Amino acid sequence: MLKKERALYIQKKLARLYPKTPIPLDHTDNYTLLVAVLLSAQCTDERVNLVTPKLFAMADSPQQMVKRTPDEIREIIRPCGLSPRKSKAIHELSKIILEKHDGQVPRSFEELEALPGVGHKTASVVMSQGFGVPAFPVDTHIHRLAQRWRLTNGKNVEQTEKDLKALFPKRNWNKLHLQIIFYGREYCKARSCFGLECPICTTLYPKRKKPITVLKA
Repeated sequence: MLKKERALYIQKKLARLYPKTPIPLDHTDNYTLLVAVLLSAQCTDERVNLVTPKLFAMADSPQQMVKRTPDEIREIIRPCGLSPRKSKAIHELSKIILEKHDGQVPRSFEELEALPGVGHKTASVVMSQGFGVPAFPVDTHIHRLAQRWRLTNGKNVEQTEKDLKALFPKRNWNKLHLQIIFYGREYCKARSCFGLECPICTTLYPKRKKPITVLKA
């Protein structure tokens, strides 16, 4: 198959497997989504969802969060890892949202990425899942599968995002990135398949014999 043919097959297969794409991180608004996505860096969504109920019971708005100290935040989010850095970022971004954005999560990539602890991937998730703006956030699942499916050369996350955006219709980006994540967790896992076992890998590359080594971003 040509790359565009592989992309079309993948899109149709994922649409059948995952017609509904619920957002994996529990949240109630764009502020709690932003905090949850920040916490998910180098941490599983499952663990974040175990931690955020206690955090959001303490403070679920920037107005409430700035009244807490970074130490109070850190004590709750410790299980998510990188808690000193994340707690400081949550406290600081809450203050900036109040001072510069009238208490509302900003609605542009530039303004989001200017917030402490918010990189392009986090901003992309908030823009796509929070505001419905077309974006293609690339996490470890997507980066891994894009390489196993030979949709990118896998040099870095930025290149993977660029390649996927070029292959798939813009109108499908928001749903498709979640579908790929769900598929990676269920079928094409980090420590299994290796491009040799899951339904998509075996369909796209039936003669493949050697496992695919994923280049880390």
